[in-house]
Amino acid sequence: MQPLSRRGALILGSLGATAAATGAAGLLWSRGSEFQAARGQELEEPQNLHSAGGRLQLTLSAASGKVRIAGKDATALSYNGSLPGPTLFLRAGDRLTVTLENRLRDPTNLHVHGLHVSPQGNSDNALLAVGPGTSFDYEYQLPADHPPGVYWYHPHHHGLVADQIFGGLYGAIVVQDDRAIPSSRERVLVISDISLTSGGRIAAVSVMEKMMGREGALVLVNGQLNPRLAARPGERERWRIINACTGRYLKLRLDGQSLQVLGLDSGRFRVPADVEEVLLAPGNRVDLLVTAQAGTAVLRALPVNRGSLGSMMGGNGPPRSPFGPSGAVLATFAVAGAPVAALAPVPEQQVPRDLRAAPVAARRELVFAMGMGMGPGAGMMDFTINGQSFDPARVDTTVSAGSVEEWTLRNTSLMDHPVHLHVWPMQIIEQAGLPVDTPRWQDVVNVPARSSVRVRIAFDDFTGKTVYHCHILDHEDAGMMGLMEAR
Repeated sequence: MQPLSRRGALILGSLGATAAATGAAGLLWSRGSEFQAARGQELEEPQNLHSAGGRLQLTLSAASGKVRIAGKDATALSYNGSLPGPTLFLRAGDRLTVTLENRLRDPTNLHVHGLHVSPQGNSDNALLAVGPGTSFDYEYQLPADHPPGVYWYHPHHHGLVADQIFGGLYGAIVVQDDRAIPSSRERVLVISDISLTSGGRIAAVSVMEKMMGREGALVLVNGQLNPRLAARPGERERWRIINACTGRYLKLRLDGQSLQVLGLDSGRFRVPADVEEVLLAPGNRVDLLVTAQAGTAVLRALPVNRGSLGSMMGGNGPPRSPFGPSGAVLATFAVAGAPVAALAPVPEQQVPRDLRAAPVAARRELVFAMGMGMGPGAGMMDFTINGQSFDPARVDTTVSAGSVEEWTLRNTSLMDHPVHLHVWPMQIIEQAGLPVDTPRWQDVVNVPARSSVRVRIAFDDFTGKTVYHCHILDHEDAGMMGLMEAR
């Protein structure tokens, strides 16, 4: 082990200045994949594991091998032989113990994305490396006041993050509500993408795809292609949705259905917000209420223009989505049968903490930039924060434990960058120079191209080293990450 608005559109962060309704996500698509996928099967969920008596203990075995993808056998990476891995159901105050077995050829580790737990020792320590053929015992203690919400887990070994997540290593975590929210049915939907060869193996990724942030040719829901979901009119379903894609933004629409957002990432609204669509940057999650209306609806991911490389690396702007202007079909929601009685209203949720009037101990600016390298790797692109690429031996930011800081996240590049801070969530207070009306808490904050976002962070409860980075994971692996220490 080594350290190492109502009926309006609710958007997680803003689209970049270059965004257009008919824009496309950036990718050089590999149409060479002839993988014979099966579509339209009934939605399946991974194994559900629930804590009991304040504890949950499990083993996660990370391995390459046969796994079911889009209804067919493929060779990919997985936890415990399933894609996604098991869903972990926890409560505030629980202790989670995970034995991570590394059966890969490369080192790996484990990050519990969005959980407010210690970054030290054998907790959410992004600097650990678990070597091939070895195992490591992780232990995470959730605070008694940990917010409910949907979170997820995935590898975080620098330089290998994109490959390992793209290959299939991810799973959901749900911190349950103390006070039940009335629903007819709850579903966990992990959206990911992957490219497979005709032989069912993970397809090679080009240098240009990595520069843009790769997007797979298959967009999956719980490892399936366009699965079917069934409900009766009037049923209220609760969908916990995770964007587990390495680089793809998901602008989600379910036309013909009534949608309300309970919360985003670990943030929660006092009352559910009526929406028509939701934009999730990579790593974002949404807790969504769907009140079923008779008919068949299609859950789509509409095209998103997240920017381009411009003239760098021969880029000529974002290529058009292979799915066309209607976007990618993610799932089919069939609503039929006798209507059901309406459920009780959703109880008001706790008003989120607001840091806008809090004393600020320090103000900082983090500049996320892309440019052509000038060093030994000249000709390749640099991905930097404040002019530096990640170095695990260098602490870039030191904060005082218990303090509140204000950070300006500035993006000077032609592409959006979704910024993720481990352990501590961020309250968005200003976007593109305009103040935010109500507290919004997210742990992944999209910073549009050539724009900025201001956030406040309360460094409560923990000390230790952790990281902040772009959650387009190829950019993170290429150096767009910084090391922070709370002490």
